[in-house]
Amino acid sequence: MKILSIETSCDETAVSIVEAEGGTESPVFKILGNSLFSQVNTHREYGGVYPMLAKREHGKNLPPLLMNVLKQAEMYAENPTSPSYGEEKWQEIKYIVSREDGLFEGLISALKNIEKPKIDVIGVTSGPGLAPALWVGISCAEALGKLWDIPVVPINHMEGHIASVLICKTEEFSIFNFQFSKKTNTIRFPALALLISGGHTELVSMKGWGEYEVMGQTLDDAVGEAFDKVARMMGLPYPGGPEISRLAEFARENNLPNIARLPRPMIHSGDSNFSFSGLKTAVLYYIRDKFSKDHSKMTIDEKADLAREFEDAVVDVLLKKTNEALERTGAKTLIVAGGVIANKKIRQAFTKLADKFSDLILKIPTNSLATDNSLMIAAATYLNVILNPKILDKQTKIIASGNLKLAM
Repeated sequence: MKILSIETSCDETAVSIVEAEGGTESPVFKILGNSLFSQVNTHREYGGVYPMLAKREHGKNLPPLLMNVLKQAEMYAENPTSPSYGEEKWQEIKYIVSREDGLFEGLISALKNIEKPKIDVIGVTSGPGLAPALWVGISCAEALGKLWDIPVVPINHMEGHIASVLICKTEEFSIFNFQFSKKTNTIRFPALALLISGGHTELVSMKGWGEYEVMGQTLDDAVGEAFDKVARMMGLPYPGGPEISRLAEFARENNLPNIARLPRPMIHSGDSNFSFSGLKTAVLYYIRDKFSKDHSKMTIDEKADLAREFEDAVVDVLLKKTNEALERTGAKTLIVAGGVIANKKIRQAFTKLADKFSDLILKIPTNSLATDNSLMIAAATYLNVILNPKILDKQTKIIASGNLKLAM
């Protein structure tokens, strides 16, 4: 099955073409084309993602990224004498993308003279995320589906993060031919997924692919959001997560004195819910009381000490909650995914946690697949189609859902 996937839930614009086979028990993926454009530099001056700016950038970036992946996959076959799919069809496309400035012009320029690519299905993120950003990807996917008469499948972004562990790179293949063996791709059920990102923190019990139960989630700030807010309090540049991690590592490498002390919110609550707002507030009070609310008065060592303590507090809470959930569910596989798992300390901590269980498989995506990307959307698309082939026949209007839930 050849899948074109699109991801525009936040500030990454991503398009991929993936060939998948093996079913749900032994899925194997070959990446034929993959392109991603990050808007980090665009949003840096705002200290965070500005939704309408992200929307505009997605509309501008999608056509060239699409052209790029089609060329990588050797599916960009130009035919100057072709009828450009007909004026009537292009008018339908124009209507579909009418809310997205510049997207129609970009698509017609990129695609008017190419033959229909050999793609079986288009997968697109429908939520959760920033609604204005989501709509651009959905409009583009539906336009391509209409242009090429290919079914379009809506994908939950969080299920994409779970499926990201199914895509790995091995040394045997070139940059666009990622693949991994069935042996290393084992997911044994029941499984437990910890999803940690800028917008989400949740523990998900999995009886099988498509069978999800959210055991607990953050009651306020997501863990990645807390990293960014704390970094802002400390006067660190956006995005703050990597800056906190860098300083924390500096404190450990130089064995700096442990002066800062922060709470571990809800660590003994007895449930699987999280709260990071109080931890963020504790950092605010620490800077207020010790440095008169002025982070510029902090030395590099003092910032590093505080960053280490904050990171340690987050790790302690994540580990305790996950350990308890593993014991309650008897999970045979632990999946830890989402952008925050790119944090070195957190990766190391969960590797050590998994070692305590004699028969537990730990699945963590590579750093490039931890953050938002379209490869994970392709993997989730494949799982959805295999589990429910009828979705290819029942095409309905896709709606952007900024608060879309993975499960109840």
